Amino acid sequence: MANMFLEGPFGPVSVEQTLTELPVTGTIPDHLDGRYLRNGPNPVAEVDPATYHWFTGDGMVHGVRLRDGRAEWYRNRWVRTERVAQALGEPFSARPHRGGMDAIGPNTNVLAHAGRTLALVEGGVVNYELTDELDTVGACDFDGTIHGGYTAHPKRDPETGELHAVSYSFARGNTVQYSVIGTDGRARRTVDIEVNGSPMMHDFALTEKHVVLFDLPVTFDPRQAAEASVPRLLRTPARLVLSALIGRVRVPDPVVAAVGRQSTGGGVMPYRWNPRYPARVGVMPREGGASDVRWFDVEPCYVFHSMNAYDEGDSVVVDVVRHPKMFASEFRGPVEDPPTLDRWTIDLNAGKVREERADDRAQEFPRVDERRLGRRHRYGYAVAADLRDLSNNTLLHRHDRVAGTSTTRSFGPGRLAGEFVFVESGPDAAEDDGVLMGFVYDAAEATTDLRILDAATLDDVASVHVPHKIPAGFHGNWCPA
Repeated sequence: MANMFLEGPFGPVSVEQTLTELPVTGTIPDHLDGRYLRNGPNPVAEVDPATYHWFTGDGMVHGVRLRDGRAEWYRNRWVRTERVAQALGEPFSARPHRGGMDAIGPNTNVLAHAGRTLALVEGGVVNYELTDELDTVGACDFDGTIHGGYTAHPKRDPETGELHAVSYSFARGNTVQYSVIGTDGRARRTVDIEVNGSPMMHDFALTEKHVVLFDLPVTFDPRQAAEASVPRLLRTPARLVLSALIGRVRVPDPVVAAVGRQSTGGGVMPYRWNPRYPARVGVMPREGGASDVRWFDVEPCYVFHSMNAYDEGDSVVVDVVRHPKMFASEFRGPVEDPPTLDRWTIDLNAGKVREERADDRAQEFPRVDERRLGRRHRYGYAVAADLRDLSNNTLLHRHDRVAGTSTTRSFGPGRLAGEFVFVESGPDAAEDDGVLMGFVYDAAEATTDLRILDAATLDDVASVHVPHKIPAGFHGNWCPA
């Protein structure tokens, strides 16, 4: 059975490489001194196309080092979980950690914090620390201060430098955990928040005053977990046990371990659309507790990513990419009805949410100038995203949220654009004064460019040429030196 997430732009690469002094078209701005890093799934061994889910592939981080107008190196490295190390025939010496299940590789995001490079994943799975050259150091649980896994989508407060996060896992019962990681790399605050069951809370939003939670109807499916991880004769009782536990208490460690073993770098993902689960958003003061969360109903949908959020009087404004459904009919990747850019205005006095469509074109991976995170923003960026027809995914959108307009850049036929991140031209630069950078895959040539664009005009500034495919992946960040 064919699986689009094992073919074409998604198809994994089979080797790790180190390339130096990459060719460049255009001029790399002198202020770019650091690494552009991006994470994504890349199975290290053969997987079953019938059951492989894009979200479960082994993590591989790709990076380009820029300095003095040069592209000094490109590297790609698998994150060495125990499974990956065994597949590569390498020794694995795990250090003790409380980080969660070591089921799939951290394949979703990569960023730098507190002097560490961190490969991130979610759902109660272990995150890993990497060296500056992308070799694996080992599991990361923030010096033992975070238990049971983290998230792939922390938000860095631009004033304090702290990482705020909301983490989920089926093993947490009917709670998710809000945490704040200080600039010393340790959690200074955690809050367990009760939700309706066991949702896949992929992202959240942060303002100067509030934490915004998305409690939406994609939830842990005990049947899928049991079928993927338990012998056939035991599946029915295992499913009943999981069904009885999920949403009530924390799942016992032996059950967590059994479900955690379901993935072999490309297994079933046990989350599904649940039409019986209410859709709502929660708002909690940043220094508040679980009892301070207020919940507001929204139309059923799913949100992988928020663009940004900010406080406006007695309201909280959140820009989100809204999917009408997710994992309702396609179970190997996010291939449902295309997502749109929406604005939710949460009226804290009236107790309701006003939902507005900002742009009805299919798009995903929204980003803003990170200096505006949690503050009112004007500009946001997103790439076209319609996995039902990849020929549409050649566009980058620049949204002016104040004027209500957008401009679009096409990379041309057969060129698939990934997430683009904004890098300011200097510490005092205006919001849109900087560059955007991201990978663009050329299907005809089977090569990839790191494109650097003027953020205000979307014109080319420079392209770093990588002479092979970098598979379509998830999230990346600029890590300044």
